[in-house]
Amino acid sequence: MPRIKISGKRSTPTSKAADKSARPAGASILALMKSVIIGTAGHIDHGKTALVKALTGIDADRLEEEKRRGITIDIGFAHCELPAPDGSRIRLGFVDVPGHERFVRNMLAGVGGIDLVLLVIAADEGIKPQTREHFDICRLLAIPRGIPVLTKSDAVDAETLGVVRVEVEDYLRGSFLDPAKSPIVAVSSLTGAGIDELKSALARVASEATTKNSASLARLPIDRVFTMKGFGTVVTGTLVAGTIRRDEEFEAFPAGQRVRVRGVQVHGSSAEAAVAGQRTALNLVGVSTDDLARGMMLATAGSFHSTSRVDVLLTLLPSAKPLKDGARVHFHAYTSETIAEARLYETKHETKHETKHGAKQLKPGDETYAQLRFAEPLLLLPGDRFIVRQFSPVVTLGGGIVLDASPATRKQRAEDTNAFLKIMRDGSPAEVLAARVARRGVIGLRLNDIPGEMNIWPEEAAKLAANAGLVDCQQMLVAPAAFAIAKTDVLQALKKFHDANPLVAGMSKEELRDRVNLGPELFYRVLEKLAEEKKLEVAGELVHLSGRGVVMKDEEAESKKIIEQAFASAGLKVPSLKEVLAGLKVDKIRAQKIVTLLLRDKILIKISEELLFHQTALTDLRLKIAALKSTAPKIDVAHFKEMTGVSRKYAIPLLEYLDRERVTRRVGDERVIL
Repeated sequence: MPRIKISGKRSTPTSKAADKSARPAGASILALMKSVIIGTAGHIDHGKTALVKALTGIDADRLEEEKRRGITIDIGFAHCELPAPDGSRIRLGFVDVPGHERFVRNMLAGVGGIDLVLLVIAADEGIKPQTREHFDICRLLAIPRGIPVLTKSDAVDAETLGVVRVEVEDYLRGSFLDPAKSPIVAVSSLTGAGIDELKSALARVASEATTKNSASLARLPIDRVFTMKGFGTVVTGTLVAGTIRRDEEFEAFPAGQRVRVRGVQVHGSSAEAAVAGQRTALNLVGVSTDDLARGMMLATAGSFHSTSRVDVLLTLLPSAKPLKDGARVHFHAYTSETIAEARLYETKHETKHETKHGAKQLKPGDETYAQLRFAEPLLLLPGDRFIVRQFSPVVTLGGGIVLDASPATRKQRAEDTNAFLKIMRDGSPAEVLAARVARRGVIGLRLNDIPGEMNIWPEEAAKLAANAGLVDCQQMLVAPAAFAIAKTDVLQALKKFHDANPLVAGMSKEELRDRVNLGPELFYRVLEKLAEEKKLEVAGELVHLSGRGVVMKDEEAESKKIIEQAFASAGLKVPSLKEVLAGLKVDKIRAQKIVTLLLRDKILIKISEELLFHQTALTDLRLKIAALKSTAPKIDVAHFKEMTGVSRKYAIPLLEYLDRERVTRRVGDERVIL
């Protein structure tokens, strides 16, 4: 796979030289080197792209229109290496975003996966509207660190520069870019003044950045899709989690289409693998550019599923307008964008936010739990940050964090939802898993579904489940409280059955499962546990409570004895069942139940719709037929009638019974004795 310029433009001679000197000797060095993604933020024409070029030698404006108009329209990319304070080297990937208010949606597509931000403010203009909006977005996305940069320092005198510096310090005080922790650096991209100081600051701050988890399940938000002659479909993005290796299979979400990675490049160099925190280009097999677009997500195959709604913690900016329950908003997460409907959960311990008409609303500067329902499905996971913008006019309202990307389908009370979401926000992995299982009650949570819900590997899920005190029902996890409820339901259903059917030995498993409405995994685990506790017994397909077999009254026991004797004494010349039942003292319904019991216990055997025989008579018949084999291996109907003394009415059904039991086999008009 030839080198793909992730920035998507021709390199100038300066950028080629810089790239050549900065490129490591091999892909293995890239994999070992710490990679940090840096985003720019700031107002239009404050020098973000020029600053990136001064730092890397790469012009991140790749579009012809960007060159002609002198503004950044879409996100651009560049990279370089810097020596870290400890003597190692750090690979920096830059995401340059547009500053114009009309292109904030493009800015949001680039800022989602960054580790730190350069907040760019022109010294000749100071803080402007998009400075504030970009800074709000960075705070809402919880970008942990960054550097405020005063550009165009050559365009003002020292006194003006000092005034702007004070203005910026006041604006940033108390934020994640508080000047006490993130000193402001003044630079000129034109003269080079301050660039070395900024590089030193970048190396220091980047070395403090937390390394993304390359051992987690992989996710790559797609920001560019194009075709490369001779190779086919190529996508680029910032790998936010996991590792992507050559020849591995992934899924493209939201559709879930399977693709294979044919080639990998990291910051323009071929590699065997890309790890979390790196700018990555992938040559894909099994998909065309028509199937992919910015906003889609490549992820580890077989682990995730798209969602059309998420439960979140939603925060409004102090400058935003109140957000009404049910309002539509523009939703942005990583490179994806869609329309969402915001449903606010009532919060018991917060100020009740209502309009004069009683409708719920979220006030500026406040936060609440909410559900966002999307116009199009997305791949999102707990912990993902997002931005919401007003539907019209389009301005940034707020943002938040995804707490649950698999909300329960059944309606829950608001306080139950809030308690659950609080655990999702603050709980340990074991507490989160226990809560996810508990909320499903007797439905349970499949072990295979945990990785997609909690963004962990199957091995981690199995280990976590084993230590969380959950009941394992053949890979279906159930909370102990739900398991206890299921046991109680089964016992109560059996008791009701026995009370209503004293002459029936037990309930069939399927009827019982249908009665208690349990899934098969949980149902059979409950039967097993109750049998261990000797609270019920399982006999074949029948289940009954311990000590609650058939209980007969005196007249019922007498009737059972009469029926059995009537057929036992008759041999093969049995009476009709109707005649026998007519002479009993019990009613017809109870008499029929007694017959059912005799049939179940195989005391009586039904060989046709009208004929029942005692099991001893049929056993004697089988022995007689078997004894004939040595002298007369075949028998016909006439011989059978003569041997047994029965009429044709009995002979034919009995011979057919012997055929079914494989005692004989019909050949023409005769039976061969087997």
